[in-house]
Amino acid sequence: MSLRTPDLLFTAIAPAIWGSTYIVTTQYLPNFSPMTVAMLRALPAGLLLVMIVRQIPTGIWWMRIFILGALNISLFWSLLFISVYRLPGGVAATVGAVQPLMVVFISAALLGSPIRLMAVLGAICGTAGVALLVLTPNAALDPVGVAAGLAGAVSMAFGTVLTRKWQPPVPLLTFTAWQLAAGGLLLVPVA
Repeated sequence: MSLRTPDLLFTAIAPAIWGSTYIVTTQYLPNFSPMTVAMLRALPAGLLLVMIVRQIPTGIWWMRIFILGALNISLFWSLLFISVYRLPGGVAATVGAVQPLMVVFISAALLGSPIRLMAVLGAICGTAGVALLVLTPNAALDPVGVAAGLAGAVSMAFGTVLTRKWQPPVPLLTFTAWQLAAGGLLLVPVA
């Protein structure tokens, strides 16, 4: 086994786990409050990771981490679960798959990044690929579920672009711990 094989395996596992969100939520989780499900997913993981990394934000990063935690965790996951509870998993996955396309346009607006044709085509092809894989002819469209899915994609797209703009000064695991903990804490009052 080469040195790269474990990295490739872990890279392959992440999308598989992420993709399971839709089927696990629609098939196996009771219909809890989406905010409760999001909080139970984020807060324990975030607190555990903060205990592992043993580092907390300083200075301006307190505000930034709560903004990013709100966009990437609290809002995104709450809206994702609203969408998944109201739509078939394949429809919710397809709606969420527009997020990379949104990142292209939000990056242009906030960062001055050029809109590259290949990035737009890649995002469109990715969304179409998800649709071809998971949509069925009898897929139902609930307007609230679709709106929640789109709003969640916009939330995470803004969080992604702000992460790129602010360039976190810590390793990725620490940054992830902070976002999960902050996002989970923001959900406690509404869970």
